[in-house]
Amino acid sequence: MHAIRLHAFGPAEHLTYEKTEDPEPGPGQVRIAVEAAGVHLLDAALRQGVRGPAPELPALPTIPGREVAGTVESLGADTDPAWLGKRVVAHLGLVPGGYAELAVTDAARLHEIPAALDAARAVALIGTGRTALGILGFTTVTPDTVALIPAAAGGVGTLLVQYVKHAGGTVVGLAGGPAKTGRVEANGADLALDYTDPDWPARVREFLGERRVTVLFDGVGGAATAAALGLLGPGGQHLIFGWSAQGMGDGAGPLLLDEAEAARRGITQVPTLGPEMLRRAGGANPMRALELAALDLASRGVLDPAVSRFPLAEAAAAHRALESRGTTGKVVLEP
Repeated sequence: MHAIRLHAFGPAEHLTYEKTEDPEPGPGQVRIAVEAAGVHLLDAALRQGVRGPAPELPALPTIPGREVAGTVESLGADTDPAWLGKRVVAHLGLVPGGYAELAVTDAARLHEIPAALDAARAVALIGTGRTALGILGFTTVTPDTVALIPAAAGGVGTLLVQYVKHAGGTVVGLAGGPAKTGRVEANGADLALDYTDPDWPARVREFLGERRVTVLFDGVGGAATAAALGLLGPGGQHLIFGWSAQGMGDGAGPLLLDEAEAARRGITQVPTLGPEMLRRAGGANPMRALELAALDLASRGVLDPAVSRFPLAEAAAAHRALESRGTTGKVVLEP
């Protein structure tokens, strides 16, 4: 098979398209003919040798990637034969190997892809979708919700806009440049603004009038968050799931209000990624519960992930585009 391999940590150019051995499924496993593989910011951090939130760096050489969708084409011993030939999507967990024409995973990780979804959108839901729903578990969205979403054209942001609008709430979405703000508006946001325009906070205040932002969905940090916190009303929530504007794994962290100021304004600032997200999702396998919920909402038309597609051989270009914010939605490699 062909795959993307990383032999040394470093820039995107270290991702090379190579011929390598086909992986063999073990007991309880399947081999998937990959139609789409998800690309994540964590992949870019690991490629650079930055562990970030990952438990450890991968052993080299490695085939990056932890999200795949395609068709089951081979079974390991003691695997349910009903999986053979099914279109499936799976998060590989801590085991890499997704940037390839073939990938192996445990059958217990598989979800059958709903008929209405293609492989690329299924990949977006299995990773980005479950994250978005996990974040939403920290708030209750109602018609009274006024959500401010920086990076609203991104993978998570796109889904948050759709969910809040489906629940009847008001959405202010931020993105960089007219092309991305146009996509945010087309996705249903009530107001879509360019965060590079220094007047965007004033335009939000004018739009909302007497209302205030009730929840800030923050995966960005930096200047956009600093301005957005000034728009968050008394009793509002600052839900934190990243700080891409401040780098990843370089010692930077989320941008927070001073504790005394947050208490004075009654603002709750909550890091959403981690054990508490899993506790709120509930069940014996909370990650799987979030994945199933995301796929179900997509099958019912509530969620429709945006996807930026790259050929598998152009994984380096995909990483560069993702790191420079040149993509919209989930970045996906297609063999």
